Amino acid sequence: MVPFAVAGIVLWVIAALIMLPFHDRLADSGRGDWLHIAIAGALWGIPGLLTMIVHDRNRRRRRARAASDSFKTDEPAAP
Repeated sequence: MVPFAVAGIVLWVIAALIMLPFHDRLADSGRGDWLHIAIAGALWGIPGLLTMIVHDRNRRRRRARAASDSFKTDEPAAP
């Protein structure tokens, strides 16, 4: 999931950079909020990225635990 979060942040940053030179023209036409929306999208993507990093780490841990549990048996060891 991390690549999707990073891609979303990158797209918002690219959109903001594209709109930056046109900010005055956008503001004159009543669309000046679009730059702020793109910046907010990039900033809100950071908590999403952190959430996905934690989620992926926990998923790896659960899979490793399940794999190690699958090797355990309930039979007592022979003497």
